[in-house]
Amino acid sequence: MKTPQVPATHMEPAADGTSPELFAALRDLFLAYRSELSVMHDEDGHFYANCRKLDTKGKAQFFGAIKVSGRKHSFHFMPVYDFPELLAGLSPALKKQMQGKSCFNFTSSDPAVLRELQGLVEQGASRYKAVGKL
Repeated sequence: MKTPQVPATHMEPAADGTSPELFAALRDLFLAYRSELSVMHDEDGHFYANCRKLDTKGKAQFFGAIKVSGRKHSFHFMPVYDFPELLAGLSPALKKQMQGKSCFNFTSSDPAVLRELQGLVEQGASRYKAVGKL
């Protein structure tokens, strides 16, 4: 599995307030698992993926999404909802980005926070694999 490259520098938003580089960095965290995901939307400012394996009722299990709205990049990651213990030990910097139970909001990039988020995605994907969701 290819490890996404987390940028080493702060990313500045474009004139319209968006940050294509931040969106790309967040998207790459999910694309590392592309072979196990069913990507429903993959366009500028919107990425949405389900697990390929269906749940016991034959429905797609949501895995994660990224939605850009103005300067805010919302990163939704379902494994932390299903396994809240994955959030134990989050750094204050990443915890500060949390909105709700499974969403992180970013307006700028911090390489250390993105690396920590990458580790969280790896742990969440591993847990989903262990229970047969991926």
